[in-house]
Amino acid sequence: MNEGIYRQLGEVMAKRGLGGRPTNVPEYDTMLRVLFTPDEAESSCVMPPGYFTPNVISQATGKNESDVTITLEKMADKGLCMSVVRKGARVYVGPPLMPGIFEFQFMRGTKTERDYEIARAINAYRKAAASVTVIPRRASYPGSRVIPVQRTIKAETSVQTFDQVRNYIENSEPIAVTTCYCRHEALLIDEKDICGMPNDVCMQFRTSAEYLIERKIGRQVSKDEAMDVMRRAEEAGLVHACVNTQRLDFICNCCACHCAILQNVLRQPRPADAILHAFLPSFGEETCTLCGICTDRCPAKALSINGGNLPEWNAERCIGCAVCASGCPEGTIVMVERQGAFVPPADMRTLGEVIAKERSRADF
Repeated sequence: MNEGIYRQLGEVMAKRGLGGRPTNVPEYDTMLRVLFTPDEAESSCVMPPGYFTPNVISQATGKNESDVTITLEKMADKGLCMSVVRKGARVYVGPPLMPGIFEFQFMRGTKTERDYEIARAINAYRKAAASVTVIPRRASYPGSRVIPVQRTIKAETSVQTFDQVRNYIENSEPIAVTTCYCRHEALLIDEKDICGMPNDVCMQFRTSAEYLIERKIGRQVSKDEAMDVMRRAEEAGLVHACVNTQRLDFICNCCACHCAILQNVLRQPRPADAILHAFLPSFGEETCTLCGICTDRCPAKALSINGGNLPEWNAERCIGCAVCASGCPEGTIVMVERQGAFVPPADMRTLGEVIAKERSRADF
């Protein structure tokens, strides 16, 4: 019974979403067994798209509705499904492994024995998946995008609302802040693996935030507090990264040494093609002192100092994050719009369709 349900769960979760990672490694099955009990696996296998109530799972499994509710509540507490109240009724949502379940496991920032066990299982799967993954010569359509530091954008440049961090913060309620799951997962694997970047800087909006706040996975913050979080992230040199859609459920503040979004982008032959970005740096020769701060801060290693009057810029590596500009003490670097239209897909469904189409044409 258990063998069959975990095999079925593996197929279901692969279809629900795994960021394009392979499942043909034994570590995938091992990880699922660590994350899900057999009862939880059975419930997850029959979760429909969108919101559902316990009676849907009860009808699909033949189990008593009260028992199903207990299982779903435990799953919501463990970050294996989401749960919110809509129109006075408790409803649930089955998230993908990534982005979703993987991240929920480490957002609390705790260090329990189970946290360590889950971290080891997920980390082993990541390594195994990476060992059998072939990186195409040409990146497929970007699943992620960068929102640049807005105060670094040239004043006369028009900025779309989906390129403004402040826009998301001002138009979202509630807002949650959580521990960076990438840096915390690394810490659980190796207590010495600390890069010094702030950890309480991942941000979620609306439904995701509502769920994380209720389950005490994250903490609710005001709009002013949220802007303070973003300022701390910018000062530290972190990249505002998010899913490549116009409507966002989260913004990650990523470091290149730990964060999955940036690492996946930076291992591409041309990182500039692997993440959507609408701005590029422009350098003012009259004020540049060649101090090297921008080259040190650049997560993509797109800048270097080689004897000229300005840092040399590698267009194939630049991801338009504006970390160079935000750290420039002379204000020498400003961000200017790229030529062409860079409008993200409207929602996750549209993004998935575009990515699937592009992957079918990938040039390996």
